[in-house]
Amino acid sequence: MAEAEKQRQRDGQQQSQIQSRIQNQSRTQYNRGYSNNGGGGGFNLAYNSNQQPANGSRGHPYGPPPPYSFNASLAHDEKYSFNDAFRLEKPKYNDLWASLLVGACKTRRCNDPRWLTSVHSRQFLVAFGGYVAISGLAIHGYDEGFSGHGIYRDLNRFSLNSNTIILFAFCLVIAFVFSYGYVWLARLFPRSFIWITGILNLAWALGTAIYYLTQGYWSAGIVFLLFAVFLIFAFWTWIDRIPFSALMLETSIDVSKKYGHVYIVSLIGGLLATALAAWFSVTLVAIYVSYEPSRHNPRCSVSGNNCSHGKVIGLVVYVTFAMFWISEWLKNTIHTTIAGVYGSWYFSPHNFPKRATRGAAKRALTFSFGSICFGSLVVAFIQFLKQVCSVARSQGAREGGAAGCIAYAIFCILTCILSIIEWVVEFVNRYAFCHIALYGKAYTASARDTWRMMKDRGIDALINDCLVSPVLSLGAIFIGYACALFAYLYLLETDPRYNRDGGFTAVIMAYAFLIGFQIGNVFTTPLGSGIDTIFVAVGWDPHVMITDHPELSREIVRVYPRAQQAIH
Repeated sequence: MAEAEKQRQRDGQQQSQIQSRIQNQSRTQYNRGYSNNGGGGGFNLAYNSNQQPANGSRGHPYGPPPPYSFNASLAHDEKYSFNDAFRLEKPKYNDLWASLLVGACKTRRCNDPRWLTSVHSRQFLVAFGGYVAISGLAIHGYDEGFSGHGIYRDLNRFSLNSNTIILFAFCLVIAFVFSYGYVWLARLFPRSFIWITGILNLAWALGTAIYYLTQGYWSAGIVFLLFAVFLIFAFWTWIDRIPFSALMLETSIDVSKKYGHVYIVSLIGGLLATALAAWFSVTLVAIYVSYEPSRHNPRCSVSGNNCSHGKVIGLVVYVTFAMFWISEWLKNTIHTTIAGVYGSWYFSPHNFPKRATRGAAKRALTFSFGSICFGSLVVAFIQFLKQVCSVARSQGAREGGAAGCIAYAIFCILTCILSIIEWVVEFVNRYAFCHIALYGKAYTASARDTWRMMKDRGIDALINDCLVSPVLSLGAIFIGYACALFAYLYLLETDPRYNRDGGFTAVIMAYAFLIGFQIGNVFTTPLGSGIDTIFVAVGWDPHVMITDHPELSREIVRVYPRAQQAIH
């Protein structure tokens, strides 16, 4: 026993020495400067203490990288796990800003990041509980006031009915099939994937724009026509960056093929997103049926059941916001889990940690749960405002006249502004969650450190030149528009009683788009997560790219020479 204990101590000392040596080498490379071809080009993966930041800003020199929690393994250590590789340390920073979310706080624990993280967790759980309660009451009311069933036999003429539920069910199937097929298309043809996505989106946008315009649905036709013009301009400016983006996508997919849990996580996430969308669809219809004021609504005559437009609007606003938040949390949890897998591959390709997917998922659902909830809340709020603008814009176009045109223009401008804000927040979120997955920091600290690293190291130049993320977004938009088009055709064909005047067309199309877009986003998240993690890992420790992934580093420089100036 004593001999075994001594052996364990020697192994621990040896591992500590390896870890210390690796981190010291990394700091030496950063401080003294490094070039993998003797200073004649290639990756300039380090810099000296007098170098200025790559973005041209002045006032502070580059410094060594922040200490990270990666722990090198002993050779062929069968017990080496994700928690060993990315061991969490006790946080030493204070999230004072978070006290604003919970009111004035004068106790010591308000400065404890772990306590503040639990605040975000509780807020998310309260929002989810409210969603469950509203859904249960609304569905119970719908069941009591149910009259008829099927596409044509529902007698409800005052609001959404079973016809709408069947419509959303078809949208769910379309979104699931298209999303699953889109992921496998990327897996089978990674090099051609960007071109395929661009051509499909362009053909779809032009075709649907022409169809809507010929049908006299001007607002949708103009939107799709503008989308087609944007695609033509975007791909014209993206041509030079497609080879580099295709290489990064191919690298990400090659890793995912080796570690198949990536696709299992994608499938599980897609199924959960579809189930959530189905639940939301039924809840939305049930709210209208239970509380829409009308003399034809039998629920309004029930004692204690107050029907009013205000109640309908309030409940729809709440469940829509909750749905955005829950779906964003699901997407970001998947992203954080996949980031743990790719981080393990980057830092330890020769001794991949055991149960990396399980370990990353456990951390995302426990220690990082509050951080993911908070980051998701910010995006969900912006997306909710965009959804409101989308519905208002469609209603303005439907009303016509001078007032309708002015409303349409105002909400178009607001949508553009919100889209820009959403892009910035999601850009920061993507890389902050990678940092959270690997290093276990709080959300704001991860966002701040990762943003500073990307700007100082020049990683932002590579990220801006990588088209995978916008291409995946186009894929999700394609799926959303497919669902919206189906909803329009469905309403046109079935002509439900509640929509004889077309009053619900804009609302239903907007929510059909939302269902398709969110499901597509969740399905495609793992494809982009790998690339995001590689960028973050290269930024924190580029020396690993040269030593453990030399073929990838050479291929990046060969395909995209700007990389040798982008990373300093």
